[in-house]
Amino acid sequence: MDGIVRLRIRGLRTARGWSLDDLAERCYMSPSTLSRIETGHRRISLDQLIALARALGTSLDQLVESADDGDVVIRPQRDEVRGMTVWLLSRESGPHGVTVAKMRITGPVLGNGADELGVHPGRDWLTVLSGTVALLLGERTILVETGQAAEFSTMIPHAIRAHGGPAEILCILDHDGQRTHLRP
Repeated sequence: MDGIVRLRIRGLRTARGWSLDDLAERCYMSPSTLSRIETGHRRISLDQLIALARALGTSLDQLVESADDGDVVIRPQRDEVRGMTVWLLSRESGPHGVTVAKMRITGPVLGNGADELGVHPGRDWLTVLSGTVALLLGERTILVETGQAAEFSTMIPHAIRAHGGPAEILCILDHDGQRTHLRP
């Protein structure tokens, strides 16, 4: 972990085109102290990490976060009962609290249940990557085909079903949509 933090400090500094002197001035350290920190010849104290993160325009969490394969590889989550597989493409809620997910729908419904239409506050967005989905909005059924996209108010009772075979969609869900559509 220590080596990764040092590489991140050096990488962020050089990405900004800063010399050791430039960063040292911004975080109130001597250039020689900063050099020893980057090369591993000096232990990094918490107050130094905080000053470095602030000067580099990042958070302390991002500077010291783990770097295991779980941060890179996205593994699918299968829901056999609901007939779908989900790949969460955003680990944390993004801007405005949205989550991005890829879904493969093979079963009858993406909603609360096979004969139920779900309702929740907010909006959902989706684009069809392959196949065709039936977007049920209240009394309407709208077929959305490969390459097409849909945006709709989720206060309208709704569900998304595969139509004529499996379908894959990329969707953006707000907090309420994530809780409703991606629950186990």
